[in-house]
Amino acid sequence: MTSTTSEAFRAADLGTLVVLAWSGEAPDGGDMPYLLAYSLGDAEGGPRATSAAVTQLLEMNGLTIGTVIDGATRPSLPVSLLVEAGQAVVRMPQLVAQADAPPEWLDAVARRGHAYLVFTTRAWPEGRPGVTVDPAALAAFAGADETLMTAAHVMLPARSLR
Repeated sequence: MTSTTSEAFRAADLGTLVVLAWSGEAPDGGDMPYLLAYSLGDAEGGPRATSAAVTQLLEMNGLTIGTVIDGATRPSLPVSLLVEAGQAVVRMPQLVAQADAPPEWLDAVARRGHAYLVFTTRAWPEGRPGVTVDPAALAAFAGADETLMTAAHVMLPARSLR
């Protein structure tokens, strides 16, 4: 049976959800603060089950795979970004995920006022939390067509507690 948004959502089906923050050159030449969200694919049922659960989560929150959404133009979007104490915190009604943000990412988000979230349905078991991610491996995964074409893309306005 295919998973649909009408079926009950179970957060456990997401498996371990990871968010990574990094900055890189954008088409305009400046640094862009990026966030990559993905599952390790370690839920019961493996990567296929986690992919279906992530797809359901994205759909429940008004995010469409393969299109870029500008969160600044959608104030009712239930996805938000809080930047505080060196952390990037992505919030949705069904989850809160946070990532340590490197200084260059914090500088880029302060300059731009937003971050570019790529929330992919593709599992990445090699990108375990607490393990240093090789920049080449991150670039290969984050830049792969298979990752980008199976992801929701959101420009998230950055908020802080101040």
